[in-house]
Amino acid sequence: MATLDRIDALRRQHSHLEQRLDEETHRPHPDDGVLAELKRQKLRIKDEISQLSRHP
Repeated sequence: MATLDRIDALRRQHSHLEQRLDEETHRPHPDDGVLAELKRQKLRIKDEISQLSRHP
């Protein structure tokens, strides 16, 4: 059960980062550094979700 809880928490974090990425993208002058960091964080979380999903 702990793995499923962790995956759910990661999905919430991923969704939150997606929201922040969308907000930053739609600003008048998006910060490329912020965009790159948000994308890195999203990818790290996606990789962790994938890894946890393969190893129940």
